[in-house]
Amino acid sequence: MNATRAQIVLLLNEGLNNQAIARQLRCDKHRVAAIRREEGIPNVQRQPLTVEEKWAARTRPVDGGHLEWTGERGKSAGTPVMRYSGQSYSPAAIAFRIQHGRAPQGYAFAECGFRHCVAPEHVDDETTRMQTREQLRYLTGGRARKPQCVHGHDQSEHGRYESDGTAYCEACKRDKTRRKAVPA
Repeated sequence: MNATRAQIVLLLNEGLNNQAIARQLRCDKHRVAAIRREEGIPNVQRQPLTVEEKWAARTRPVDGGHLEWTGERGKSAGTPVMRYSGQSYSPAAIAFRIQHGRAPQGYAFAECGFRHCVAPEHVDDETTRMQTREQLRYLTGGRARKPQCVHGHDQSEHGRYESDGTAYCEACKRDKTRRKAVPA
């Protein structure tokens, strides 16, 4: 198709970019650019997606209110990853920020049972996860955690809860893992 100058000018005035016009009229984009310059029509400013818009474009709803990540994944564990403006982002961390209006503290992930769910209402950070688990502990008849573990670690700093509300000391768990890693 041989596009006329009038056709190109009409689309330029509609706000299309050079490449879109060239594709639509099946003509050379350099010719479109030359006509744009001659007519004094400024180039169209690209409107990049925000982090949240790019995140939303790479999710898909699934049964149970979950959101499946359809974008890039890490090679070893298949963990969702999103690149934006040269940086890597955790889609779960973005979901947390959408839901809570703040960046997550520690790792953000969902414990809803759907592998790598990124539904904002399902994702918690370390702080909210610990609060939920502590509440579960009390609801199931558990008592308040002691201020120090049996090895003297301060539980306000090292105290954690399993998903069932069971209390444990993160410092003791780390020490035990290190001891196992060092051959006797």
